[in-house]
Order: sequence, then C-alpha cells, then structure tokens
Amino acid sequence: MDGLERLAIFIAVLLIMIALELLIPRRQLRHSRWQRWSANFSLSLLSMVLMRFTIASAALFAATIASENKWGLLNHIDLGIGMQFILSIVLLDLAIYGQHRASHQWPWLWRLHKVHHTDLDFDVTTAIRFHPIEILLSMCYKVICILIIGVNPVAVIIFEIILSSCALFNHSNVKLPLAIDKVLRLVLVTPDMHRVHHSVIQTETDSNYGFSMSVWDRLFGSYVAQPKLGHNNMTIGLSQYQHIDDVSVSRLLLMPFK
Repeated sequence: MDGLERLAIFIAVLLIMIALELLIPRRQLRHSRWQRWSANFSLSLLSMVLMRFTIASAALFAATIASENKWGLLNHIDLGIGMQFILSIVLLDLAIYGQHRASHQWPWLWRLHKVHHTDLDFDVTTAIRFHPIEILLSMCYKVICILIIGVNPVAVIIFEIILSSCALFNHSNVKLPLAIDKVLRLVLVTPDMHRVHHSVIQTETDSNYGFSMSVWDRLFGSYVAQPKLGHNNMTIGLSQYQHIDDVSVSRLLLMPFK
C-alpha cells in the first residue's frame, strides 16, 4: 500500500466524520468552522510539506531495515507471524500513549503540544491540529520505537492507518448513543472519552491520553470517565487561550517559542 492509498483512506475517514458531525452533532460549536478550520488545515498542510521533504517514509524504512537485519525485540522471539503482528500494533499503541503523556508532563514538549489543545472547539479537524515540529519529532520517536520493538513493514502501515483513523474518530463531534459509547470505550477511545482530555480543567486535560486503545488509561491510572460539567457545558481548550484571535495560524506557529 503506497502513500497515495493511505492518503485516500485518511481523506475518506475525514469526510465521513465531517458528514456525521453535520447529521448527529454532540455539541453546538462556539466558533465558526471557517476560522478554526483554516488554522487546522493550514497547520496540517505545513506538516505534510515538512514531512514530504524530510522524513515522510522514515517509519516504513526503519521497519524494513529492522526486518532485514533482525533488529528489535520481536525479531528475536519466535511467536508466529500473527502474534508478532498483534504485538507490534499493541506495543506501538502503548508507545504513542507514553509519548502523549510525556507531551503533557515535560515542559519543552508541552510548548509544542499545547498548540493542539488551543482549539476552542472540538471536532474532527482538531485531530490534524499539531505544530509541524511536533509532527517531525513524533516521527523520530516512532522510528526509534520501531527499531527497538522490531516491527515489520506491513504492521507499520496498518498501525499508521489505525492511528490516523482512530484520531479522526475520537476527535469528532459525533453523538454516539450512550449504550454504544459505554461498550465501545472498553476497547477503543470514543469521542466522549477523548473530549474530556480537551477540557480547560487541568485534571481533565491531564487524563485520557489514549489515541486508539482505551486500556492504557485504565491501566496507568489516567482514565476519567466524564467531564465534571458535562459534555454540553464543559469549556474546550486552554484557559489562557480563550479568544479566537489568540489562535491564528501565525500565532500558533510562534507559540512554542514564546
């Protein structure tokens, strides 16, 4: 599966979630989509351009090198192809959970990651709102994890598709029936679960770090089931960035350096 096919899957999931947000929204948005989406898509486009001309294929290349040279943990354990594939996905997801948690606890990483949290509403485009430098560092971290774990190339491709699709899903402003949400969040991070993470209340911001699998938050004590003020009354974003002019593209790009 090449880059164009993965991009097509990403765009398809994005469009599906946008359509569902229009049909069954969870919350009424506070700000115009144009103001927020222009910033979110601009950041995403800048990240794509930066990655395209730097290390866009680094994860797949690292997996190929690890596989050919038998580098990494899984290349030295005889588990069978199926179990090795499952463990690759699970361990990579755990690694992303650890990265996300570190991004909140290490000040120099938070300076970059807070750009994601300054979105004043919560919808599918929030999932692509990251500082380009954070995207670059994230890829470098992923390469290291792939080499240590010994992930094969196919597992890397599948994981990237799962990760991006889950991120679009759990950042969406889609209203799931509570019964479905209750069952689904036993396995996956749902929009209601991840929305808590985007609350201005610090204890809620520092919770629910999972991107795909919900088990890590329960296992490591960072799970918060519901926002204190409820999903309709909670305030999204960071308390010090609650004006739309504070989160223009130019200010978002410079934010980590101020």
